Amino acid sequence: MTDTVGLVGLGNMGAGIAQHLLDQGWQLRVWNRSPQKVEPLVRRGATRAERPEETATPGGIVLSMLSDDHAVLELFGPQSKLVARLGAGGIHVSMSTIHPETARRLAREHERVGAACLGAPVFGRPDAAAAGNLWIAVSGLEPARRRVAPLLAALGRGTFDFGNDPGAANIAKLCGNFLIASSIEALGEAAAMAEKSGVGASRVIEMLAQTLFACPIYQGYGKSIVSGKFQPAGFRLRLGLKDVELALSAARSMDVPLPLASLIRDRSLAAINQGHADWDWSSLALEAAEDAGVRKSAAGD
Repeated sequence: MTDTVGLVGLGNMGAGIAQHLLDQGWQLRVWNRSPQKVEPLVRRGATRAERPEETATPGGIVLSMLSDDHAVLELFGPQSKLVARLGAGGIHVSMSTIHPETARRLAREHERVGAACLGAPVFGRPDAAAAGNLWIAVSGLEPARRRVAPLLAALGRGTFDFGNDPGAANIAKLCGNFLIASSIEALGEAAAMAEKSGVGASRVIEMLAQTLFACPIYQGYGKSIVSGKFQPAGFRLRLGLKDVELALSAARSMDVPLPLASLIRDRSLAAINQGHADWDWSSLALEAAEDAGVRKSAAGD
């Protein structure tokens, strides 16, 4: 694959993706709203785009990793100069976690100029992005999925294909993030019970994360919860709340009740009101400890 790839959005995840692609020898044209984040990548060989549309070449490929639906629509929605420049044969690979209806709307807008928009949200933290160890869900038009397959393979450990519906991959992503948030809530409640009993949260969570729940989510988040170390954030609580609210909205549109998601939304709001919006989203487990009367100071407090 010889395309020069555009990349819009150089937050923690976008920067990690850019670093890995450069390490793998890909040619990149990058843009970010805060230009200082572009400098390290330019020093490593990326080309600076002064405006978002300069990341695109006619018929080329542009990746985006942006914070929310509003940011994606601002750059890729109706009247987008970037999409117009992509034009016929161009592909926008939207890696952000957004509402599935937003993904479908984007696809319709892109089709007006002959371009395709794929949903390709990822599972993994910034270190996984920089190492090319992401898990990727992808959906959208089949020819576009086929063309970007080598690019996605360069970014992740595996790609899961959810077919032609551009919103399907985002449904899968919201299901995954809902389960992660649910695991954090469950870990917080179990840790609170273990701590108040006198057995100790650390010993119980360590045992469970090595046996019945020997998986990265329980191991990684369990360690954060028992250590009380929530900064620096791998994934900020305010973004976790955004994803839970997206899951609730998508479920509501299909008449699917998500009572546990409603609880997690309220837990997240309570934690944000305690000043934890930019802490790691595992800090929502502090609310269970608070309810149990065993809350300890988080590391760094």
